[in-house]
Amino acid sequence: MEWGERKVKRMLGLVACMQLSAAGVWAQQPATRAPTEARPASDCAQLPEMQKQLDGDARRLKDWAELDHYRAANAALAPAAKDEARVVFMGDSITDMWQLPKSGGFFPGKPYVDRGIGGQTTPQMILRFRADVIALQPKVVVILAGTNDIAGNTGPMTLQETEGNLATMAELARLHGIRVVLSSVMPVNDVANADGNLIVQTERRPPEKILALNEWIKKYAVDNGYVYLDYFPATADEKGYLKSEITNDGLHPNAQGYAVMGPLAEKAIQEALKKKP
Repeated sequence: MEWGERKVKRMLGLVACMQLSAAGVWAQQPATRAPTEARPASDCAQLPEMQKQLDGDARRLKDWAELDHYRAANAALAPAAKDEARVVFMGDSITDMWQLPKSGGFFPGKPYVDRGIGGQTTPQMILRFRADVIALQPKVVVILAGTNDIAGNTGPMTLQETEGNLATMAELARLHGIRVVLSSVMPVNDVANADGNLIVQTERRPPEKILALNEWIKKYAVDNGYVYLDYFPATADEKGYLKSEITNDGLHPNAQGYAVMGPLAEKAIQEALKKKP
């Protein structure tokens, strides 16, 4: 189901529940004609969750790029010292979750800054790139993005549009003297959760699209003098799917997965630091 259809169905479901609630209230009032049969709003068991989701959608409409997400953290971050090798990681939930304690720690002792936001796509990242990357004056930016573009999180996108957005972020960084590391998109897998239910990731993120995007990212990085950070060989199984032991949901790495990614990212950062900005 496309992104727009899901939103419409969710809205219609909430409206229906609200109508039932209103009808229940009307049925309790004096009337000159027989009231319409109604069910109380309590019958709509999903109403609170639907309302919560719609409230989140409303917040995103007001701040689509989520510029407010790191506004306070950015303001509190001290300016980078002259000899500080500050690195900013720009990305989506895979980057965002890296800083959680359960993920094993985000480069302890390193002047690395996590600026991932769950669910984001590349057009959203472009809009916050100045505030969350350029203004922080890093020596290097590590960009990991594209999986949510393929999934259509903010609407249908072509691979060419994603490629253009990645190129725009890289060009903005270079313009401001920031070295660029472009990461491959992670593989996905269809795995069973703790309840034994299958979580299907390959439907919204077809492996062939991930491979095609990675092929472009690698070529673009090489052609333009950027560093290409290839997570794929170390995280994919023999069939090209995300290794089941390094994920709990087939999309996001677990602590074991981040332990695999960390040294690869560090190696790419050190390579980037040797390049001229």
